[in-house]
Amino acid sequence: MAKSVLSDARFHNEEAAFAYVEAELWPNGPVCPHCENADSSKIGRLQGKTTRVGLRKCYACRKPFTVRIGTIFEDSHLPLRLWLQAIHLLCSSKKGSSTRQLQRILGCGMKTAWHLGHRIRHAMAPGAPEQLGGLGRIVEADETELARSRKTKRPEGFRRKIHNPVVMSLVERGGDIR
Repeated sequence: MAKSVLSDARFHNEEAAFAYVEAELWPNGPVCPHCENADSSKIGRLQGKTTRVGLRKCYACRKPFTVRIGTIFEDSHLPLRLWLQAIHLLCSSKKGSSTRQLQRILGCGMKTAWHLGHRIRHAMAPGAPEQLGGLGRIVEADETELARSRKTKRPEGFRRKIHNPVVMSLVERGGDIR
């Protein structure tokens, strides 16, 4: 019988979650986010009874760091395994997931689910839009007026020119739309 993806250790064990994220973000070994040092002889893993999971120290700049710094996981008290579960749920669902659905599935509070969802969606948003057009590209411009149906009753004092918003779009053939 096939093994479920959700039974993977990274979704249930904090050490495995850190190992997974470290392998994804640092395929060639850890990199200090403070001084960009990638020399493995100058970076050590701190291991002690009271040390946080995944804590490392750069001996070049003498600052501690984890894989969370510089990512969406930074400044979050939530376990990394919960983040990975939320990311998996949002990426694998065809139509997305609501805050309440995340709350039910993850067994956390509504504010926590909202925070997770918004940070993950913000990280997945496309980057800075590139300029449309260019050499040999065709850009078409079109505008339309968003209006109510002619069958619906209009409020008193309704003026089409004032109350109907006008939307303009730029469409690059075989490319982006704005």
